[in-house]
Amino acid sequence: MTDFLYMKDANSNYIKVFKAIVTKKKKDYICLDKTAFYPLGGGQPSDIGKIHWNNNTSDVAEVIKKGDTIKHIIKGEKPEVGTNIKGEIDWDRRYNHMKMHTSQHIISGIVFDEYNARTVGNQIHADYSRVDFSPVNFSNEDLINIKNLFNDIIKKNLPIKIYKEERQNLIKRVNQQRSNLDLLPKSIKELRIVEIEGFDICPCAGTHIKNTRELKNIDKIKKESKGKDTDRIIYSLEK
Repeated sequence: MTDFLYMKDANSNYIKVFKAIVTKKKKDYICLDKTAFYPLGGGQPSDIGKIHWNNNTSDVAEVIKKGDTIKHIIKGEKPEVGTNIKGEIDWDRRYNHMKMHTSQHIISGIVFDEYNARTVGNQIHADYSRVDFSPVNFSNEDLINIKNLFNDIIKKNLPIKIYKEERQNLIKRVNQQRSNLDLLPKSIKELRIVEIEGFDICPCAGTHIKNTRELKNIDKIKKESKGKDTDRIIYSLEK
């Protein structure tokens, strides 16, 4: 098992460098006893970066989660099992993903509140992202409305908290459809919650910023039809 350092709270998403011990070495990957590297999943790309040990450095090209283990795909030499390493995350890439993931939660909340449409897919990138919604057909005026509401929300400097909560407790205080809670397997009893204070509460395993003031306004926004009553919003944030 790997201890997922980035899962603990909002502050843990800002870990850039960490120490760990190699627990497994294979042809193309290693496993660590703990890691701050985010693995591919939930529409968010994996972190990349470097590992350092004994005056050696290799690139972490991708990170993949398999059950309770995270595989760090390594380019170059790999340290032996039992080696103490220092992991270093490509912070610019990670921070852009954090901002994009939080912005996606805001857009999804706006669209549910304004148009009663649910998020049915998303893909985060460092410089733009897309979110799929259904059932809805957005007009150009709708896109302007979403952009303006988003820009208004981030100006409120809303704190963002990450914590764990029992599913049954959460059910009592949220709209299950708005939070996509009804889509999670009922076997999951404890959830990791990302809460944008006063606006959104949603189970999520991704990485996020600590306050909406870290976001910029939406720069560009457009839509694509993805079939009957399903629209994709593609957007970017100001630099």
